[in-house]
Amino acid sequence: MDSRSDSNARLLLAVSAIAAVFVYAVLVPRDVLAGDGSRAVLYIVGGWVPFTLVFYALGRGFSSPEALPSMRSADAGLGLVLVLLLLSLGLEAWGVPPEELPEAYVLQAIGIFLGLALFGWGIGRRSRAIGRQADS
Repeated sequence: MDSRSDSNARLLLAVSAIAAVFVYAVLVPRDVLAGDGSRAVLYIVGGWVPFTLVFYALGRGFSSPEALPSMRSADAGLGLVLVLLLLSLGLEAWGVPPEELPEAYVLQAIGIFLGLALFGWGIGRRSRAIGRQADS
C-alpha cells in the first residue's frame, strides 16, 4: 500500500482515538457525575462511531492480508452487537432498567464494544486488501 494510504489510516486513527477518549474520558463521566444518565447514554452510543473507526484504522493501516480476507470477523462483530443490544432491550422490557441494576448490563456493554472492535477490524482488513488489489 502506498504511503498516502498509510498516512490517511494513521490520521484517521489519531483523530478517532482522540474523539473516543474525549467522549469516554470527558463527556460521559461529566454527565454521570452530574446525574444525567440519559445524556451519558447518548454520548456512549455516539462514541461507538469513533471507537469503531479506531479499529477500522488499525485494520486498514496495520494489517497485511495476503488475499482478500473473509468478512467473518466483521459479521461476527455486527451480530454480537445486535444480539447484545436486543438482550439489553429485553432486560429493560422485563423491568430491569439500567438505572436500577447496572451490573446486569456490564457483560452486554463489554460484548458490544468487542463486537464493534471486531466489525471495525474486519472492514479495515478487507478495505486494505481491496486497495492492494486495486493498486496491482
